Amino acid sequence: MAGSLQYWPRRRARRRLPRIRNAPKVKEPLLSNIVAYKAGMVSIGITDDSNAPTAGMEVMRAATVLEVPAMQVYGIRLYRRDGTTGYRSVSVDVIDSKLAQKLGMKSVKNDETKLEALKGSPGYIDASALVVAFPKGMAVGQHHPVRFECAVGGKDFAEKIGTLSPMLGKELKASDVFKNGEYIDVASISKGKGWQGAIKRFGASRQFHKATQKIRHVGPLGAFTPGKVLYSVPRAGQMGFNYRTEHNKRIIKVGQKGATEEITPKSGFPNYGRVTNEYVLVEGSVPGPAKRLVRVRKSISSRNAPGIKEPKLAYISKDK
Repeated sequence: MAGSLQYWPRRRARRRLPRIRNAPKVKEPLLSNIVAYKAGMVSIGITDDSNAPTAGMEVMRAATVLEVPAMQVYGIRLYRRDGTTGYRSVSVDVIDSKLAQKLGMKSVKNDETKLEALKGSPGYIDASALVVAFPKGMAVGQHHPVRFECAVGGKDFAEKIGTLSPMLGKELKASDVFKNGEYIDVASISKGKGWQGAIKRFGASRQFHKATQKIRHVGPLGAFTPGKVLYSVPRAGQMGFNYRTEHNKRIIKVGQKGATEEITPKSGFPNYGRVTNEYVLVEGSVPGPAKRLVRVRKSISSRNAPGIKEPKLAYISKDK
């Protein structure tokens, strides 16, 4: 947003994997987020099921296609309460031995055989899943696996362990986590635009045509006192490639792996190619360019509390 101090500081993202700082409070024993790659956008025809004046009518909407790579749960991370600070701290990781060898993890101290012994140990308060995604073979051209941590829902520690134990070493699908019509949050990294001036970066006005120096720059940089330039003054700098999280995006459809022709244009998505894996069709736009890594998380708000209504998808425009 040009000129807004809501996004501050304007610095580049450190990692290509978007960060997730908050985990949604989900009562169901389900994983909270997955990763996907942005393929492109399509136009869809959908029956409006809101309270708008167009309720019950077929309307056109823009939607984003996110391709989901093959994923597996390679480990379980257990947390206990830190006696010094009182906050939770990582206690032990239970790693699947076969996947650890495949991922080249040399310092694996615990394997899946110790999970039963740890389950009954006192002091553990939380557990999360360690997931790895394999984008090899997709149109993104990325070959190295992507590892990330995923919070899991549930009432207590025992229920979370009971959910994660059967998943260890198994394949994870998008349909196991999300449903059609569910509201989600997407975290991604915006397009990088390099070093830009104050006019493009903040939307500042151009100088008068009789200005003594440049036209596309900021005139005064502040008052005489204090004798410094404040952070709120528009200056040139890095633009784009920032962490961005957008809330309450609606899933129109979670597509299966063998039904990708219904979503892929004839010539493929621009700057991406053809979708061959599972996909998630999200209403609206998603930050970032094509081939950008996106983390799809369950909504942290209460938009899904009244109940999930499956949308009626009538048309997908893929003639490109």
